[in-house]
Amino acid sequence: MVELKKKTWRGLTEEEVKKLSFEDFLKLIPSRERRSLKRGLTYSQKRLLEKLKKKDKVKTHARELVILPEMLGKTVLVYNGKTFVEVRIELEMLGHRLGEYSLTRKLVKHQAPGVGATRSSAHMSVR
Repeated sequence: MVELKKKTWRGLTEEEVKKLSFEDFLKLIPSRERRSLKRGLTYSQKRLLEKLKKKDKVKTHARELVILPEMLGKTVLVYNGKTFVEVRIELEMLGHRLGEYSLTRKLVKHQAPGVGATRSSAHMSVR
């Protein structure tokens, strides 16, 4: 019989992470995020967390919000400057920011070169 490996974050399972106190969670995240959370949440971030308790899908512009254990399993629609990108919060995302999962720039996909792009096509007749 094959046993599936349980997902863990910093050696803790999802249930254990959800039971962590705020202070214990702060000890497990990187210093930049820790300092940001110690200063307190902004009004828009507090409102987002309240909405997440009531609904599963919430739209937000708060890309700088650090992902907290109470957000696990929820779906957040994060604004990327043009559209809202759907982000499902998972265990590995804890301690990161929402904006990291909603890219603001498209990947460049080059196609065939245009006329004049190469030396051979520069002297071609356009007829």
